Amino acid sequence: MTSTGAKFTSIEICAGAGGQAIGLHEAGFRHLALVEIDTHAVGTLRKNIDSQKAWAWEKKHCDLLPPTDVKEFEPARDLRKSGRLLEQDGLDLLAGGVPCPPFSHAGKQLGKDDERDLFPRMMQLVKQLNPRAVMIENVRGIMDPKFSDYRDWIVAQLQGGKYREEDGSVATAAGLGYTVCKWGVLEASDFGVPQLRPRAILVAIRNDVLKDVKYEWPSPTHEDPVSVVEALEATMLQRYEPYFEGAYAQRARDAYDRWLARATERDAELKGKGGGIAPTLVGGSKKHGGADLGPSRAKAAWKMLGVSGLGVANDADTCKTKQTEDRDLLGDDGPMLTVEQAAIIQGFPKGWEFDGGKTAQYRQVGNAFPPPVAAAVGKSIIQVLEAARERDRRNA
Repeated sequence: MTSTGAKFTSIEICAGAGGQAIGLHEAGFRHLALVEIDTHAVGTLRKNIDSQKAWAWEKKHCDLLPPTDVKEFEPARDLRKSGRLLEQDGLDLLAGGVPCPPFSHAGKQLGKDDERDLFPRMMQLVKQLNPRAVMIENVRGIMDPKFSDYRDWIVAQLQGGKYREEDGSVATAAGLGYTVCKWGVLEASDFGVPQLRPRAILVAIRNDVLKDVKYEWPSPTHEDPVSVVEALEATMLQRYEPYFEGAYAQRARDAYDRWLARATERDAELKGKGGGIAPTLVGGSKKHGGADLGPSRAKAAWKMLGVSGLGVANDADTCKTKQTEDRDLLGDDGPMLTVEQAAIIQGFPKGWEFDGGKTAQYRQVGNAFPPPVAAAVGKSIIQVLEAARERDRRNA
């Protein structure tokens, strides 16, 4: 334990709106630094660290950097609050959900040829910070056969070994002194997230820490998935209830009943086959217009769940002020989701606030790593760190 009371510490790059940070925090890590380039996402992290009691340690000790390109992040220069802690106790975990577009099935899958690929920078930071453990999250697409050579390169950087160069020749890397314990895919719905969201996770442990300790990959926490109707019923009722009397009374009651019936039927229809969970939320790109719930197939899946995927609804107060009830709640395809409801679908805890306008907020949610999955991986890493710490204490 550090002199300031943190049992395990982490630094996270590409922190986004805090999905991974929330999960790792729940697992028991305390963050020395959060590095993120998006202004609104940094605003979200700041807002929650400043206001949430559970994050009091971070408020005092965490370097939440201003919007920073991770390629420009220099720990020795930028860690002003936590630099001494890092120097004194070392770092337990370096984590990052490095950008997924280079490997996403929705993109061109340029891999390492994509300028957004940050795996090389992650490797540089591993070398600089020498953390006891490394966790890297990405889309399932990185596990595709076309990226096998690149995966071999990443593994070789961490633990040493051979990999194939672009010209077909075989090269050997000395490695950074780690063992890649697992690089596999976890499905978010196995961990209580009401959404189909497979994520590829790499876990590596430093050799002097791992030694004789066995790493255990997380087991699912939920035998049956949490359905959309189960996750959203309370907030849907909250949105419709104010309209159950007055000018919209009959339409509002009919619309709510229609949504509830559709979502419940879909859940019953798919029991044992994925149970009425949501399709993958996507954050979209700043290059495109307003937010919606994804490509045509995703919108069709939402329609089966009684939800319109054509846009994102205003929150309740804005809906009333701007009189957007017809669009947000009463359309033929069903209600649109609010940002708050999208956050529930992504597994964010209640009360996590997002910075920026509606589209900026939704993009942060859609691009996030589900906190319950991050928590499960974080706990699996902490089990190794605890066992290693106990072993070293006994041997001292």
